[in-house]
Amino acid sequence: MNAIATEQLPVVVIGAGPAGLAAAAHLVGRGLEPLVLEAGAAAGAAVREWAHVRLFSTWGEVTDPAAEKLLAPTGWGKPDATTYPTGGDWAEQYLQPLADVLGDRVRLGSRVTGVSRTGRDRIVDADRDTQPFTVHVHYADGLEEKILARAVIDASGTWAIPGPAGADGLPALGEHAAANRISYRVPDLNDPKIRARYAGKRTAVIGSGASAFTALAALAELAKSTDGAGTHATWILRRGISGSTFGGGTADQLPARGALGLAAKATVDEGHADAVTSFRTEAIERDGNGRLVLVAQDGRRLDPVDEVIVLTGFRPNLTFLDELRLRLDERLQAPVELAPLIDPNQHSCGTVYPHGVKELSHPEQGLYLVGMKSYGRAPTFLALTGYEQVRSVVAAIAGDHEAAERVELVLPETGVCGGAGLFD
Repeated sequence: MNAIATEQLPVVVIGAGPAGLAAAAHLVGRGLEPLVLEAGAAAGAAVREWAHVRLFSTWGEVTDPAAEKLLAPTGWGKPDATTYPTGGDWAEQYLQPLADVLGDRVRLGSRVTGVSRTGRDRIVDADRDTQPFTVHVHYADGLEEKILARAVIDASGTWAIPGPAGADGLPALGEHAAANRISYRVPDLNDPKIRARYAGKRTAVIGSGASAFTALAALAELAKSTDGAGTHATWILRRGISGSTFGGGTADQLPARGALGLAAKATVDEGHADAVTSFRTEAIERDGNGRLVLVAQDGRRLDPVDEVIVLTGFRPNLTFLDELRLRLDERLQAPVELAPLIDPNQHSCGTVYPHGVKELSHPEQGLYLVGMKSYGRAPTFLALTGYEQVRSVVAAIAGDHEAAERVELVLPETGVCGGAGLFD
């Protein structure tokens, strides 16, 4: 296929979440044709799974300018920029209207199973960069299709692969066997069925980031309620407690994020949770009553609990990109140029330098991982960062290299924001 024909092909965007839909909006603004492939049944499918959780960023920080421009002619009214949406608000009041404007450019129930170069596996060099991408799609109705694309923007996120309880990155011994008593999501305690699961029970919460803070605060509120007597949490940290454990607190320029850490601290201070430090889970066993006993690598055994909530971060699914040439950091599974900027051992959300196409490029020209997917295992992602990424990437695809290299984002700073950065 010649170059002119390739340029007439769509840019395939994988994922109809915040970054993917923003990428589509920027492509439309540049006169390029996007095709957004979403595995879920609705736009923002992953966001909808934590619809009950309130973001620690305001409305003004979670909408993309190009998307707002696309929405404006429809009469869409941007919510109060100073208020904090829940995941459900974000999906219904922004992501869904944006998908509706994009119309047939968004295909739901469309799971990408593989991406390659037409007629070239990852070994072949000859004419590689002149060939269009071939994207294999499996639809919800069982049909399959091969779609040709001039470029591919992978914004599929990391939500589908949560980290395990095991401290070595592998499931703890017995973790699979205890699956019916383990959750990898922040529970929605407004749901009567889920509320009954935790009310009056002892629950272990494994994790040290925003997700763990949210779960601890929710369990504490349940403990204070009329139907929650006896509810108690055991908070398991793989490290000790330090000045940074609870985040930036009042020094955080994202106040709601700082407040979240303070709420988790209050949960411990008020006795609704016990903090167990330097506990690296090796096994999950059952006692004689069927309750769960967590065992550490150093041999410590905790008192039995009824439930376990594992909130240890997320991982990118790279399997469907296996025939492409990626250059990823061996630790974070993020692009090598980006990895030093987002290393959670060195950076918080606010100290990550805004970045774009330069840091997101791979040996496979025309392929970009953006949004949470681009951060690999790093938890320091913010929606604003993803919007800056897609602005730069789309400018590069359009040939506007000056705009692609320009930085148009200043991030709020914070002292700390480690852990599973789920909500942004």
